[in-house]
This record gives sequence, C-alpha cells and structure tokens, in this order.
Amino acid sequence: MHRDAPHLLSPALRADPPADDTVARMLEGAEGPHALAERIAAVNREIGRWDSNGGLAGWEPDPGLDPRAAAALKDYLARCPGLPDWADPALIARAEDIFMDRSMLSCLLLFCASLPECYVLPDLSAVLQAAGQLEQHTDYRIRSTAAMIFPVMMKGGLRSPNGAGVAQALKVRLIHATIRYLILRGTPPSFEALAGKPLPALAPAGGGIYHQLYAHGWDSSRDGLPCNQEELAYTLLTFHFVFLRGLRRLGLGLEREDEEAYLHAWNVLGHLLGIERELMAWTMDEARARFKTMQAPGLAPARGADPRPALTAALMATMADYIPVRLFKPFPNLLTRLLCGRRAARALGLVTRASLVSYLLFIAGYGLIRVVDGVMRLFVKDFSITGMLTRAAGYRLVTRFLMDQTRPLRLPAALVGQAGDLAAAAPVASQGPRWVRRLEARIAGSAPAPEPGPGPGPGPGPQR
Repeated sequence: MHRDAPHLLSPALRADPPADDTVARMLEGAEGPHALAERIAAVNREIGRWDSNGGLAGWEPDPGLDPRAAAALKDYLARCPGLPDWADPALIARAEDIFMDRSMLSCLLLFCASLPECYVLPDLSAVLQAAGQLEQHTDYRIRSTAAMIFPVMMKGGLRSPNGAGVAQALKVRLIHATIRYLILRGTPPSFEALAGKPLPALAPAGGGIYHQLYAHGWDSSRDGLPCNQEELAYTLLTFHFVFLRGLRRLGLGLEREDEEAYLHAWNVLGHLLGIERELMAWTMDEARARFKTMQAPGLAPARGADPRPALTAALMATMADYIPVRLFKPFPNLLTRLLCGRRAARALGLVTRASLVSYLLFIAGYGLIRVVDGVMRLFVKDFSITGMLTRAAGYRLVTRFLMDQTRPLRLPAALVGQAGDLAAAAPVASQGPRWVRRLEARIAGSAPAPEPGPGPGPGPGPQR
C-alpha cells in the first residue's frame, strides 16, 4: 500500500496499516503455506485468550509463541487500546438497551437481511467464499458472526472491563488482516503494484482454510484489496443500517434518537475494527445514501463466476432446516426478499420458487398481520403480531445456533451463558392476550410465560 499518500487511493485500495503491520511482523520468517498455517494457528490460540476488555492490558503471550509474533501482538494491543475519544457512553448504553429489548428479532434480521446484504458485493462474496467455503460451512460461519455481535452488544460489551466487545473486535481486525496477507501472499501491495499483473490461483498445498486462501489468487487492480476499507464500511452498514431499515419495513421502527444511538454504537465498533471515520454514517439518511452508493456495483451483472447464489442458497437452506413444517420452509427466502428488496434479491439469486400455497400464505398472512397490528394499536399500545412472530422465530434460531455446543465451533462458556440469559429474559410470550402469548411460545419452542401476578415486578421469563 502507498503509505506516503493514502488519501490518493480510493477506499477499495486502502486497507488497515496497524493491523497489516502487526500480521506482517507476527508472520515474519514463516515461508510458504504450511509454515504460515502453523504460525497463524499458534497466534489464534493466543488471541483466543483475549476474553475480556480489562484483561487486554495485562495479557502476556505464552513463552512458546514465536518471539516476533509475541512482540507484534503486544505492540498491537498498545497501538489499538480501546474506545475512541468521541465515543459517547450514554449512546452506547442506549444501543445496548435496544439490542437487549429486540435481541431475538435482531438475530432474525441478521439471518434474513444483514448477512444476505453482505453477499451482494461480488468481491466481498469472493473473499467470504474463499475464507472457509461458506456455502459448505454456513452453520459455522453464522455462529462465528454471532460470536462477534453478542459480546459487542450485550450490556457493558464495549464499556465495561468485564465485557468482551473490545477484545472481540480486536481479534476480528487481526483476522481481516490475516486474510489479506494470505490472499495477497504478503502485505498489501504498493500503489504501483496495484496496476500490475494479478496473482494467479495455485493448487492448494493442503485442505485447510489457510491453504485455500493462500492459493485463491487475486486481481487487486480490478477488485481492490481483500477486506478493503470500502468493503468493511459496507459490512458495517449491513449490521446497523440494514437492521434499522428492517425494523422499519416490519412496522417496528425506532424513534430517530434511538436509531442514531444504535448507529453511534456500531460506529464505535467500526473504529475498533479499523474502519476510517469518514466512511461511517451517523444518521439514517446518510446511511441510506452511502449504502445505495456502495451497493450499486453489486446490483450490476456479475463478472465471470458468481459466488453469491451459492452462498445465499446455503444460508436459506440452513434456516429452512430449523423449520419443522414443510409448508413454512420457504418463509426465510420470502422474508429475505421482502427485507432486502427485489434488486438485491435478484443479485443474490433468490429466485427459488416456493409452492403457490406457501407464497400465498406468506403474502396474505403478512398483509393481514400488518392490518391487524395497525388497528389493534389504536386500542393497545405496542401491540404487534409481527413483533411476536419475528421474535419467536429469532428465539428458535438463537437457541439452535448459539446454545448447541455439540457442533464444531465451541463458543466461549461466558458467551453461551450470556446468550442463555438473554434468551431466558427475552420477551417471548410475555405480553399481550393469552392466545398471543401461547402462540408465540409454541412457535419459539419455549414454555409460555405465566400470567403477570401482583407485586412489584414481572414474573419469571420463559424456561428454555
């Protein structure tokens, strides 16, 4: 990368110098894919011990770690110490409240809006596909994404020494830089090299993810750098703007002040991930404009092989597997089309035809529910069958994806405990008429909440 004049490069040609320098130092002396894979695995074991914000300052590497990698990681933590000076604790706390209040719905929107919108950019999808063959390991990748979001947005995730949001963000930042290093087979190239010949694909020296990335091949002059600033900023938008837009489209939108608090908290996370502040959006109008501009290239016909349909189909199939009734299995596909819009759905290959009965049931049901919600809110504040259904579906996904420790990705015990507490405290079947609460509990697969009784507080939450 041309470090003397980075402002001359477009965001697609800018990376993350602090993280890139760290990865270059920690991989120094490791030549070839096998040595790189061994060194990266050793580093990953070390950063896996970054389990709390407060613990970062006192972290010491294992004596067995290569001294160059150990020194690089120590310097990285000193160089990227924590929250920026513009972070507002009150706004972050408000965003945490929003996430906690809508945690189950947040997960549904992650699956049916945020992740699919991530795939729209073909170059970003190519990296995602290379970084673990996502269409073959969708379950693992979804859980990995959730493993970042939950530590950040849980209470105190970014603000408390006992939280893990800062630690998790700094890990992910290094992962991005490692992906760049492997795909480019070195540090990001100089400005002059970007106009040179592309790196050819190689026969993988092994079957692991690091070998796949190293052999992938890349054309920086055409596609920009892997995990570049533009792609990182776009991905950030999919996690805050697309979530807030999804709430609006479901008739569950927030007040302007709440939306901006949510954007602010995620921008703080963006800073920790190495995203340049001038690429962030601070209002919904600004976010909408940036998102439209950044996504536009992905809505054009794809060049060459298109990885997006396979990634999206794998995601839809994974969600459908958790729906027991065959008639409802197309609903994730149909909901994703609704939330993402027609142009994005076409780019993602969301053209699988549902049965006519399923399609009519979804369309008619959604329209009827929105009408009922509008009428009932005239008499019962915050009444929402839409909220009930999406909350229940999110509850089912959370309990299946995050709380099952029998699958390959073993999440930290603290995170599983937090997810369990969150699920238990979620407002599943806790409001509204008895028939609404019973229906929500049945869909979620939880026990219905008891009738509110006399006393100073509500009864216990649903049992898992």
